[in-house]
Amino acid sequence: MRTTISLLPLDPALHTAALQAVYAATPGYWALYDLPGCPPDQAARDLAAVAAEAPGRTMLGIVRPADSAAPDASAELVGVIDFRRHWPAEGVAYIGMLMVAEPLQRRGIGRQAWQLLRPWLAGSAGMTKVRLGVEQFNHSALKFWTSLDFKLTGESDRVKIGEKFVRLLYLELALHPPAPAQPR
Repeated sequence: MRTTISLLPLDPALHTAALQAVYAATPGYWALYDLPGCPPDQAARDLAAVAAEAPGRTMLGIVRPADSAAPDASAELVGVIDFRRHWPAEGVAYIGMLMVAEPLQRRGIGRQAWQLLRPWLAGSAGMTKVRLGVEQFNHSALKFWTSLDFKLTGESDRVKIGEKFVRLLYLELALHPPAPAQPR
């Protein structure tokens, strides 16, 4: 059964605890960096960085309808997309992260999130290209993005993330504005 999701701009005053819960539900990601788990204040630091960042940086929560058995629950944050528009160049969107809580991975949620974001980037946001970097050891992420037609550029960088140096492999995808709606 396919889960229906939506995207929601994250607000530090409203979503810090929910984002921290998503981070805590992805221990495999933190293990890639030899961390025992998510740092306890990671969500607060990330949301503060987005608020202080240059214009164009956005964190969108990936939201799905909550379990109908839970009282007063209408939606549940299950992932996040962190991206920046017009970076590193005009018309380019750079995706810093797309993360889905591990218990929900491989169910099409990340793909659905991209399918919602892509037309907005190409249309309303006016982006002509999307760029991202994947850690060379993150084979699942590389497979995911290439399955969405992103292509390796042949470029890479060695960057320090925490206490560890990692090699990022860059991928890109050209965007085309959505076709105008046909009159009926």
